[in-house]
Amino acid sequence: MPRALWKGNISFGLVNIPVGLFPAESRDEGLSFVQLDRRSLSPIGYKRYNKATGEEVPWDEIVKGYEYEPGRYVVLSDEDFERANVKATHTVEIMDFVNEEDIDEVYFDKPYFLAPDSANSKGYALLRETLRRTGKIGIARVVIRTREHLGAVIARGPMLLLEILRYPFELRSADDLDVPGEDLNELGVTDKELKMAELLVQQMVEDWTPEKYKDSFRDDLLARIKEKIAAGQIEGAAASGEAEEVGTGAEVVDIMDLLKRSVERAGKAKPEPSKPAADEAETADKGAAKKSASRGRRKTA
Repeated sequence: MPRALWKGNISFGLVNIPVGLFPAESRDEGLSFVQLDRRSLSPIGYKRYNKATGEEVPWDEIVKGYEYEPGRYVVLSDEDFERANVKATHTVEIMDFVNEEDIDEVYFDKPYFLAPDSANSKGYALLRETLRRTGKIGIARVVIRTREHLGAVIARGPMLLLEILRYPFELRSADDLDVPGEDLNELGVTDKELKMAELLVQQMVEDWTPEKYKDSFRDDLLARIKEKIAAGQIEGAAASGEAEEVGTGAEVVDIMDLLKRSVERAGKAKPEPSKPAADEAETADKGAAKKSASRGRRKTA
């Protein structure tokens, strides 16, 4: 069981639910590399030093200071941060409830677990079930360490999650990016291509199983490291190889051909699609052309 960052309450209205706040992210961030001096392969260290004397400062002698005027500081301890507002530093204060689907995914930043911190967990179960039945999430403010965050309290299975949200000012606008417009006719996207793409998506549908997905780059890199160790290439440079060339220039691509080939490849690992679905993709343009002559352009959902 990981150690709680703090223990406090979820509050909404007059209700207070004792909880502990736990990190939900794993500490394993992948392979760890050490920076070395190429000449001797000695590790490179980093010093925390006193800028006035040049002397190294141990961790237990480092404190937080606020510079209220040039060269003058107020030193703050962990106790000072908590005493500033004990309630704020130990409370997930729900301010509003909103529809979960109304929040764009780009606002979600970092997850935490909220676990009941009381023998009587009725309030925890009540909030969890209420969020689930109403399809709402709670928008809250919470202090973690020395910063106040915006958060979302979400029901996920038996757990309540606290998802830290980004503030709008922390996101860049996408208005200046050059992306295709939404007029498919202007872009030359045909109904037949859409039908074939939909068929490909249907053939690739699977149940969501997170354990199925692996960090293949990490695994391949670790295998390469083991190969170099076995070959005694402790100091050798990476062997050169022919990298696949990726074109960046403008190129005319037959999207329909790519879709057909993708459908064929996906179909090898799946049962054959139902005849109506396959026929619909194959005859979409024929029906559209016939109807166009009699009553105008065919409308698609």
